[in-house]
Amino acid sequence: MKILKDIETIVGSKGLILGEDVFNRKAGIWIDDGIRADAIVRPKDTQELSEVLELCNAFKQPVVPHGGLTGLAEGAISKKGQIAISSERLVEIEEIDTVGRTMTLQAGVPLERAQQEAEKHDLMLAVDLGARGSCTIGGNIATNAGGNMVVKYGMTRESVLGLEAVLADGRVVSSMNRMLKNNSGYDLKQLFIGTEGTLGFVTKAVLRLREKPKSTNTALLAMNTFEQVTKFLKHVDRGLGGNMSAFEVMWEDFYSQVTSPPAVNSPPLKQGFPYYVLVESSGSNQDKDSEHFENLLEQALNKELIEDAVVSKSDSERGTLWAIRDDVEQHYQDGPVKMFDVSMPILCMENYIEEMNNKFREHWNDYKCVVFGHLADGNLHVVAGVGSEDKESIKKMESCIYEPLKPIKGAISAEHGIGLEKKDYLSISRSEIEINIMKSLKETLDPNGILNPGKVFD
Repeated sequence: MKILKDIETIVGSKGLILGEDVFNRKAGIWIDDGIRADAIVRPKDTQELSEVLELCNAFKQPVVPHGGLTGLAEGAISKKGQIAISSERLVEIEEIDTVGRTMTLQAGVPLERAQQEAEKHDLMLAVDLGARGSCTIGGNIATNAGGNMVVKYGMTRESVLGLEAVLADGRVVSSMNRMLKNNSGYDLKQLFIGTEGTLGFVTKAVLRLREKPKSTNTALLAMNTFEQVTKFLKHVDRGLGGNMSAFEVMWEDFYSQVTSPPAVNSPPLKQGFPYYVLVESSGSNQDKDSEHFENLLEQALNKELIEDAVVSKSDSERGTLWAIRDDVEQHYQDGPVKMFDVSMPILCMENYIEEMNNKFREHWNDYKCVVFGHLADGNLHVVAGVGSEDKESIKKMESCIYEPLKPIKGAISAEHGIGLEKKDYLSISRSEIEINIMKSLKETLDPNGILNPGKVFD
């Protein structure tokens, strides 16, 4: 590929990976196959990336952005004839403003490192998800990542004050705003948040930081009915006065599997309850907040909103409770399965899950379908498998999960994005007019279609 020699003159030998060294890298955290691109380009700064994209655009060379490769919607899958562009050398944290409570950093910084740097200044980056050690800030922005604290702090979008991105033709859009309030014309950064690298490549960001909470309280609860779950959500959120920072729900089959061998977690509450809720609050005074938190749980017991409870008394115990919720890999022990990511109004969830299982039973006598999720923000995850990975079975399985979203106006992707995996179902959640506007934006900013081609829509 002639263009690679020209690219090497821009990024140098350290900035270019070729041949078997490309395929020897895994294509994703959940993917066993290697990267199929003709090369991996690793620019060291925005200027190098700008020159690379200008060149690729002139040659109509398709490129695929790579961050930490932790995505779950095949948004970073590449193939022969394409070039992957990695942010792995864009790893500088440029500034932390403790007064304005902002962090300016490059796109390849791992989320966990950014979190740790904020904590050194008693500040907090209010984005958190299980892949924190590997996922990158640029990838979080490109997918508008969600995670564990969305109910209080919102998606990644809410933590992005400004960013810098390179367009397909190499132009640099520098919207490095550092202020909470800035209504000076169009907010151009929104073009690059949640658009999966199809409109531009994020190279830098200004993130909003928050004061680190001085108290944390966590409990695992057992419940018998979905009505108890929703009533307790209202009870605890109102009682905490907006300080509820997480509300995770595990259905019984999820909880049982992650607390039974070969899983390493023991069940802190006995198995067999239909629902398990992990609730967490943050505040300003550990002693007072703990007393208030436990009083709310006692009130819930008296109101028969919960059946049993265990409250963490240390960071270690808190970590043990969260480890149960985060042990999703246990569900991959039962043969081929896929994880799905949907959202809907909370009051629709119970009927949705019943309808989804009815559709599974129409096709299979034996199948796997376990549910867990953030719930309070409307997001459920489904781990499903039918014993086969052939295309027909996968299509039927996807239909069982996505089709029931239509009548309740649910979303086929709550936080994982569309990528290659969900684009056939985009019309379930977006109207024809919306999709046409998306395509118009794509045609305007990337007329040659070189940026992450085939993702989100064809």
